[in-house]
Amino acid sequence: MRELRVLAFVTLDGVMQSPSAPEEDPSGGFAQGGWAAPYWEGVMPHVERMAMAQPYDILFGRKTYDIFASHWPNAPKSNVADLLNSARKYVATQRGDTLDWQNTQALRGDVAANVQSLKSGEGPRLQVHGSAKLIQTLQAADLIDVFLVWTFPVVVGEGKRLFGPDVKPRHYALHSGETLDNGVSFQALKRAGS
Repeated sequence: MRELRVLAFVTLDGVMQSPSAPEEDPSGGFAQGGWAAPYWEGVMPHVERMAMAQPYDILFGRKTYDIFASHWPNAPKSNVADLLNSARKYVATQRGDTLDWQNTQALRGDVAANVQSLKSGEGPRLQVHGSAKLIQTLQAADLIDVFLVWTFPVVVGEGKRLFGPDVKPRHYALHSGETLDNGVSFQALKRAGS
């Protein structure tokens, strides 16, 4: 069984929407985009070490895929670019258009059933990068094994949250955690029961 991990950047008040830039995801009138950008320099090496050092396949929601696919294939050469470009990518989408980023496959129809099938198959661990709606679908289907959460010392108010209002009660065990020099805290949380 393949492990399914969620990588999430969140504010103190639980918002994960549009961490990098205002134009990243302004849906719902969200005007606080870019809240994590001042912290990236201290955070990204930690993300590489904690989440990208071992082989993995990526699960994306369609909006997050479009954001990543518009940047990473043409990004300057780096460890992160190489890892993202070479990883197998699965995209939950109902659109019929072509997914041009190398090593990308569409998951159409029942997302939870598709992801359960991926988890049951062979291959490296699965990781969700961003993708709030996809994360909440996977939470509802009880498919997430580990949350890797970087919490930024920022409050933004409204926005898409890591845990929606309909999340099922569940316990998680702290596998590891630390606070980075810039005040961002990291927690690796493993599923521990209902």
